[in-house]
Amino acid sequence: MKNGLRRAAAAAALVSLGLALSACGSANESSGGGGSSGSASGGAVGAVRIGLLLPETKTTRYEQFDRPLIEQKIKELAPQAQIDYYNANENATTQQTQVDTALTKGDKVLILDAVDAKSIQSSVQKAHDAGVKVIAYDRLAQGPVDAYVSFDNKKVGELQGQALVAAVGDKAGAGSIIMINGSPTDPNAAEFKAGAHSAIDGKLKIGKEYDTPNWDPNNANQEASAAITAIGGPNVVGVYSANDGMAAGIATALKAAGLSVPLTGQDAQLDGVQRILAGTQTMSIYKPFKPETDVAAQMAVTLAQGKTLDPSLVPTTVTNGSGNQVPANLITPIVLTKDNIKTTVVADGLYTVAQICTPDYADACKAAGLQ
Repeated sequence: MKNGLRRAAAAAALVSLGLALSACGSANESSGGGGSSGSASGGAVGAVRIGLLLPETKTTRYEQFDRPLIEQKIKELAPQAQIDYYNANENATTQQTQVDTALTKGDKVLILDAVDAKSIQSSVQKAHDAGVKVIAYDRLAQGPVDAYVSFDNKKVGELQGQALVAAVGDKAGAGSIIMINGSPTDPNAAEFKAGAHSAIDGKLKIGKEYDTPNWDPNNANQEASAAITAIGGPNVVGVYSANDGMAAGIATALKAAGLSVPLTGQDAQLDGVQRILAGTQTMSIYKPFKPETDVAAQMAVTLAQGKTLDPSLVPTTVTNGSGNQVPANLITPIVLTKDNIKTTVVADGLYTVAQICTPDYADACKAAGLQ
């Protein structure tokens, strides 16, 4: 991933300064069948077993980036470890069952991205009682979590709100914005929302606001359409979308209403990057996946070895919804606009210019200096 990847890797190295890890081993196993098993043959630690539980596949990042990067780093640090992989497909009950399966299989550390941070608490407690360590990944689960790695989620919302305020500009007094937040069961969504309000309140009038179950683009489309009708198209001066997936549905609703207004996003999805180039989305939040995945893998291997996490790996502490104090590593997000696509997602190897600049976006790519 060239110079940008080295930059991302350096960021991860800074947070894990001084961490020395002995090698174990890795292989993949899907809860839906398939996958392979690693075997232990020598090594200082033996065949540590790590469960990786991701929440869904609708957001492209999990299968395209999070899973392969975490598995790759674990393999690098512990070549003999076994990785059991599970994806809950947005079903909180399924994820609870998957935790039970992971415990039955003998996983000693769980990297857990919760579908529902509250309902998973009993599963986190069950793991804790069994002596299994739980790393909350990207979303802060409730219960006795041992470590947490994510981005500064309030900062994400604040940056989105600031970008929307700047993009609306002097049209702020001419109408209202629509706010379409993330899922009410996702603790990150609450932090994005709080951060966005801290930047928006007092500067923009909010005409309609929704919390969107399951981050569903179709729900977001319907919510945006209803809000446009209720407020009146000409009176809509901007839309806050908590992520790019929902922004896709919102952009469709805006186009159907004949509106071209500022629209935010998050996650730097490929279609979001293309909308930014085309001018139908104002910005996104780029969260470099490699520093986050590297930290999660380092935490998992360290805990699987029975070691204490180095303070450089968990430089801060957060409080989860059940009141537990959790050692944490919060990574700084980056605002993605048309002006820095080349120096961020392209330079870091997230996407190639060819992937972004399909024929429909060729002119926009040339105008932005990508081709």
